Amino acid sequence: MATENSYYVPEQSKWPIIATIGLLTTLASTGSIMVNADKGESTTASWVMFFIGAMIMAYMLFGWFGNVIRESRAGLYSSRMDRSYRWGMSWFIFSEVMFFAAFFGALFYARHFAVPWLGGEGDRGSSHMLWEGFEATWPLLATPDTEAYTQTKDIINPWHLPLINTVLLLSSSFTVTVAHHALKSDNRTRAKIWLALTIILGLCFLTFQAEEYVHAYTELDLTLNSGIYGSTFFILTGFHGAHVTLGALMLTVMLIRITKGHFSPEKHFGFEAASWYWHFVDVVWLGLFTFVYIL
Repeated sequence: MATENSYYVPEQSKWPIIATIGLLTTLASTGSIMVNADKGESTTASWVMFFIGAMIMAYMLFGWFGNVIRESRAGLYSSRMDRSYRWGMSWFIFSEVMFFAAFFGALFYARHFAVPWLGGEGDRGSSHMLWEGFEATWPLLATPDTEAYTQTKDIINPWHLPLINTVLLLSSSFTVTVAHHALKSDNRTRAKIWLALTIILGLCFLTFQAEEYVHAYTELDLTLNSGIYGSTFFILTGFHGAHVTLGALMLTVMLIRITKGHFSPEKHFGFEAASWYWHFVDVVWLGLFTFVYIL
C-alpha cells in the first residue's frame, strides 16, 4: 500500500509506443486525405488508414487508463501521486484553452484587421484595389472570388438552435455539479441519475448541432468553402463539438465506474477530472455563442 512518503513507480509499459504508432498513423492518413482530396484523387485508402489509426488509439486509451484504474484501486497511489494527476489534468486543460485561444485569435484578426484592410481601411487599405466594389462587412457572406468560394445566403439564427444548445450546456454544468456533490455524500443512486442526465444533455447538444450543420449546408449555403467566415465558423464550432463528444465519453466511463462501485467520497479524482473538462467545454461554448453567433 502507498504511504505519504512513497511514490509509485510503474512497470515497463507497451502503451507509449502503441500511442506513438496510433498517432502517427492517424495524422499521416489525415494529411493524405486532405492532399488527395485537393488533387481530386481517391481517398479510400487514406480513410482506411485513418480508421486503423483511430482504433489503435482507442485500444491504447482503453488499456492504459485501465491499468491506471487497477493501480489506483489496488491502493498503490499516495497523495503525492494524486497531486501529480491533478497537475497533469490542469496542464491538459490549459493546453486546450490555448488551442481555442488560437482559433478565437484567428477570428479576431480576420474580423478586425484583415477584412477591413481589404475594404480599404488603414495603412494597408490600398489592397481594396484587388476587388473593385468590395464591401468589408462581417460576417463576410459575399466573398470576392465568386468562382472559388460558395456565396452564403444568410447566417445561423443565434436565437434558435444555438440558444437551445446554450441552455442545454449550462444545464449540464449544473447537473454534473449535483452528481459530484452526491458522490461526495456517498449517494450513488443520486450521482448516477444526475450524471446520466448530464450525458443526455450533452448528446442532445450534439444532435442539435448536427441539425444546425445540415441547415447551414442545405439551406444557407454556409459551408467550409464559404471563405473566412465559413472557415472560422466550422473550425470553432466543429472542434468544440469534438470536445463535447470526448467529454460525453469521459462522463460515460465515469457513470460505468460508479455503477461498478468505484470511487469513494474522499477519493474520486477520475470523476473530478471529467467534470473539470466538462465545465471547460461549457465555458468555451459561452465564448462561441457570444463571438461567433451574436456579435
